[in-house]
Amino acid sequence: MGKKQQELVIISGKGGTGKTSIVASFAALAGKCVMADCDVDAADLHLVLDPQVIRSESFSGGKRASVITGRCTACGTCAEVCRFDAVSFDGPSNSRVEKTFRIDPVACEGCGVCSWFCEDDAIDFGPAVNGEWFVSETRHGPMVHARLGIAEENSGKLVSLVRKEAVNLAEERGIGLVVIDGSPGIGCPVIASITGADMVLVVTEPTVSGLHDLLRVADLTRHFATPAMVCINKWDLNPQVASEIEEQACKKGLRIAGKVRYDRAVTKAQISRLPVVEYQDNGCSGDIRSVWESVSSLMQST
Repeated sequence: MGKKQQELVIISGKGGTGKTSIVASFAALAGKCVMADCDVDAADLHLVLDPQVIRSESFSGGKRASVITGRCTACGTCAEVCRFDAVSFDGPSNSRVEKTFRIDPVACEGCGVCSWFCEDDAIDFGPAVNGEWFVSETRHGPMVHARLGIAEENSGKLVSLVRKEAVNLAEERGIGLVVIDGSPGIGCPVIASITGADMVLVVTEPTVSGLHDLLRVADLTRHFATPAMVCINKWDLNPQVASEIEEQACKKGLRIAGKVRYDRAVTKAQISRLPVVEYQDNGCSGDIRSVWESVSSLMQST
C-alpha cells in the first residue's frame, strides 16, 4: 500500500454560502484528485463538473414493512402495535377478507414491530431502497456522488458510503487527495463527512446567520479534533461582519484561509458548467487560488 490518502472536507454552517463552487474550483486546481459529493440531500457538484457515470448502485440504509395481501386476515394487530400511524385499513381484498391492512411506505419508520407481532406472517420486512450512488469520471479525476430519494432518511449512512468508496477509489488509482463536498449544518451527514478527515475548510458568508452557524461548526470540528480553516466568501458585501467573523474565528482557534470577493462570474461559470477558476483568471478566481494555496500548504505540512 502507498501513502495514505489525505481527505479535505469543505463544509458550511448553512446552505447557499458558495461551498460547492469552492469545491469545484479546488478540484480544478488540485490537478488530480478524487471528488466525493457528500451533500447527498441536495447534491449539485455534478452540475458544475459534468461527470460521466460509469457505475451506479442502489443504496439501502434500512428496512421497511409491507403487507403481503394474500396472507392478511385483517386481524388488526399491526395497526395496534404501530406507533407511527403507518398502518391503515384500506388494502385490497383477498380470498378470506373484503379488505386488508396497508402500510404507508413514507410513514413507516422501519422498526419491524408489526412484523414481529403478526401471527399470520403477513408482513414482509426487507431492505428498502433509499437512493442511488454513482462512480463517474470528470476532466479532473473520478467522482463518487449520490442521490437520496424524496423524503428518504439515513443520509448519514449514505454519506459514509460515498466517502468510503471515494477513498477506496483513490487507493486503487494511486491518487493522494480526496476532496469532499460536505453537507451544510452540524447534523449526522456533516459528522459522517468530517470524522477522521485530515482538514476541514468551513465556507461562510458575511451575515449574522453566517457568523452564528460558523461558530456552531467550529464547536463541532473541535469536538472531533479535526483541524479546520475558514474561508469568508463574498466578504466585500459586508466588510464589517466579515471582520467580526475573522475575529470570532481566531478566538475559536481557527485559521483564516482567505477571503473571496463577490463576483457575478461565478454564476456565469455555473451556467457554462465550469468551475470559476476555469472560466476566468481574474476576479474571485485569484482569491480562490490563494485560499487553495493556504489550505494545501497546511495540509502538506501536517
